Amino acid sequence: MVEPGGNDFSHQLSAVARSMQEDPGSQHTLETAIAAALEMITGCDMAGISVVHPDGIDTPAASSETLRRIDELQFSLGQGPCLNAVREHETTRCPDLAHDHRWPVWGARVSEELGVASSVSYRLYTTRDTPGALNLYSEQLDGFDADDIDNGLALAAHVAVALAAAQNAENLTTAITNRTVIGQAEGILMERFDMSADQAFEVLRRVSRDGNVKLNAVAAQLVETRRTPNGTGTQGDPLVATD
Repeated sequence: MVEPGGNDFSHQLSAVARSMQEDPGSQHTLETAIAAALEMITGCDMAGISVVHPDGIDTPAASSETLRRIDELQFSLGQGPCLNAVREHETTRCPDLAHDHRWPVWGARVSEELGVASSVSYRLYTTRDTPGALNLYSEQLDGFDADDIDNGLALAAHVAVALAAAQNAENLTTAITNRTVIGQAEGILMERFDMSADQAFEVLRRVSRDGNVKLNAVAAQLVETRRTPNGTGTQGDPLVATD
């Protein structure tokens, strides 16, 4: 993960940045960042990354089940440093979770039930997106000194860029795959019903709309089974009337 001989933080960070580029997948990026935080941030006992989605936020990478429980409580209670970092402040630091007025319920619970004493969270953002937050926790009160805070901020900046790039690559791959499947489905309809490409696409679009099923799912089922989600097939009448 971190190259031998990289005792200086900047050398370690450079090694981490290169490691995150070795695999374009976002999960690899997240796991590499978690390992780096544990190794490079002196006060860090647990680390996790939460990712923002259109329908909410979750934690796909965590150093332990305890950290996952910490974040589950944040999301269910609607309070905690991760949420503050994503919504309000680039860096959210708490030296004493048990007595922080910002999160009176969550802080007291994680301190008492999970033995977490302090934290620092960093918003992971680029100029266009806020993909999530890097969350570090310590079992010690005021567990992160000034160097830890600065080092964590530098790490978070690299993670944000790498994560955004990985997500963009995955989205592009998904889009290409979906377009390929839709094209295959159009080809089936064109051959079976002597349709034009525009007519075949309109058939798929209508089935998608009427069945409230995503267009790529309609196309994928047609390619695989020669039947669409509404139960109609390609051996007989057209799936829907064409113009």
